Amino acid sequence: MVVFVYKRKYIIMEFNAIVVDVDGTITYSDRSIDCRAVDALRSLEVPVVIASGNILCFVRAVAKLVGTGGIVIAENGGVVECGIVESDTSHMKECEEAFESLNEHFPLERIDPEYRKTEIGLRRNFDVERARELLRDYTEVDIVDTGFAVHIKSKRMDKGTGLKRIAELMGMDAKEFVAIGDSPNDIEMLSASGFGVAVGNAHPKLKEVADMVTEGEHGAGVAEAVGCLKERGRIR
Repeated sequence: MVVFVYKRKYIIMEFNAIVVDVDGTITYSDRSIDCRAVDALRSLEVPVVIASGNILCFVRAVAKLVGTGGIVIAENGGVVECGIVESDTSHMKECEEAFESLNEHFPLERIDPEYRKTEIGLRRNFDVERARELLRDYTEVDIVDTGFAVHIKSKRMDKGTGLKRIAELMGMDAKEFVAIGDSPNDIEMLSASGFGVAVGNAHPKLKEVADMVTEGEHGAGVAEAVGCLKERGRIR
């Protein structure tokens, strides 16, 4: 039995949109799409926003494959698209400086540098905890390990700020959204939303902030959450 644990001071009776992470949430650990999530998301009448740490063209492709309306959050909130594309490149200088500092200690491999505009993505082939220690003096920069890639990003930019901006572009409030994810880089997104769901395979830190933790993992968890919310009349 799924238990809803409300951690908010107020409860919205019905939610008007869903924002969902990609890797580890609507995919398996090998990044292949879990069709159980696709079926569940396609069953919804409300808008579905795809959110990822990946680059815009990748997230656009996921939205096409899943069959959502093409509203997306990319690069951990640095890029949003809702009719128009907005990219916050104002923090790249400090990210580049942090990268150069780390590159003196590790043989770093950048991911999609020609397409990534607002942060730096890295292969997970170095000691992330050691990297965090080395960057302790870079107070404006955060280093996030999603389990699929490592991101050097501004602390002022995350999926939560991306959700708030995409909601504004949609003429909505972030609290009207249900947010579903699995990784620590989804924490701000769940916190900004009106109702946060962590799928069963989620990181313990995400489960701590979630209003609901599913028994099912990956796409099964997404389908479980959507089914429960629809059954209770919380979303269409």
